[in-house]
Amino acid sequence: MPQHGESAPDFTLPRDGGDTVTLSAQRPAPVVLFFYPRDDTSGCTKEALAFTQLAPEFAAAGAQVFGISKDTVAKHEKFRDKHALAVPLLSDAESGVCELYGVWTEKKMYGKSFMGIERTTVLIDGEGKIARIWPKVKVPGHAEDVLDAVRAL
Repeated sequence: MPQHGESAPDFTLPRDGGDTVTLSAQRPAPVVLFFYPRDDTSGCTKEALAFTQLAPEFAAAGAQVFGISKDTVAKHEKFRDKHALAVPLLSDAESGVCELYGVWTEKKMYGKSFMGIERTTVLIDGEGKIARIWPKVKVPGHAEDVLDAVRAL
């Protein structure tokens, strides 16, 4: 996982709506990447809705917000439409970006081990450096914490 102050690994991923997003092309805007396990699950839906609710405030602070999971673009579009999400959702189907950011990890549930995305948020400043990382995110209040950090940049 990249550390605070290091350059954020660059990437280009497909997004809902058919375009692609390249991280380095977002500069000089700060960027929030929220990595989440799966579209349309309880925690992921709550997190995406929280970022959607605050989308105007992130925009007013000059920041771009992107959700990233391994779900396909088609699944992202269903998820977006079902919940009227206002944040772009990027598809990392091959998990390459998740691996670059260290969020593709071994998880355990009901005594079984499996690989999955650890809910993590990364704030990247306008110069492309890691400003803050929130590992093992708990959803309630998280989007507000991230917005406060963006405003403090």
